[in-house]
Amino acid sequence: MADWRPLSGWRLYWRYVGQSLRAQLQYRGSVVLLAVGHFLITGGEFLAVWALLDRFGSLRGWSLAEVGVFYGLVSIAFATAEAVVRGFDVLPGLVKSGSFDRLLLRPRSVTLQVIGHELQLLRLGRWSQGVVVLAWSVAALQVDWTVGRVLLALWTVIGGACLFSGLFIAQAALSFWTTETLELINILTYGGVETAQFPLSVYRPWFRAFFTFVVPLACVSYFPGLAIVGRPHDAPTALLATAPAAGLLFLGASLLFWRHGLRHYTSTGS
Repeated sequence: MADWRPLSGWRLYWRYVGQSLRAQLQYRGSVVLLAVGHFLITGGEFLAVWALLDRFGSLRGWSLAEVGVFYGLVSIAFATAEAVVRGFDVLPGLVKSGSFDRLLLRPRSVTLQVIGHELQLLRLGRWSQGVVVLAWSVAALQVDWTVGRVLLALWTVIGGACLFSGLFIAQAALSFWTTETLELINILTYGGVETAQFPLSVYRPWFRAFFTFVVPLACVSYFPGLAIVGRPHDAPTALLATAPAAGLLFLGASLLFWRHGLRHYTSTGS
């Protein structure tokens, strides 16, 4: 007889992931080309940074290699979030078309279904490009990779991935009330990536305050990045080490907002 026992959340999630990967690997050549294309396109972004600093020598005292550390960490974190929570990124379209209602009829967690919607392999392109830039930057700076620095880099990527995931989830939650103005949120997601790829000290004070206390990008890029590159600073050492936790807190707040929106969703009627 078939086993009708309910699957645990994690087990069901990995089934979703397995199905997504198998579907994409049916066309392996296409996946490889998309990933390579993504690598080259995002690589063009760093070439623009290189051209800027090659022309002016430095950016308010920051060298190309130092900027590359921030760029690499943020790119890896964002690519991870973009691949894992892709379902939340496309959810506004599902709500607008009425397809989201089908998820509500299934006897499984809606959040789990959205997270497991798709794990995009093409995001390996941006992820790999971030790794290459980070590896080159730390080699050029001759960073001493102590155990503490390695753990801090991993912790920074985790915090950054949680923060960007939270932004995608908050955008998806807003679609329960409106689907027409969500492009404004891209200022914080894709625009936030562009912002965090540079040291926050190059921006104006009000801008730094916003991305420290409202959307804490500084906590998942700038502060830990200072410790990794060994840049002199006035911030407490404990702050640099614990700052990425702000990404987890932001993710938790976004999930609460998501649950609030889910409770108030009344369907499109289509």
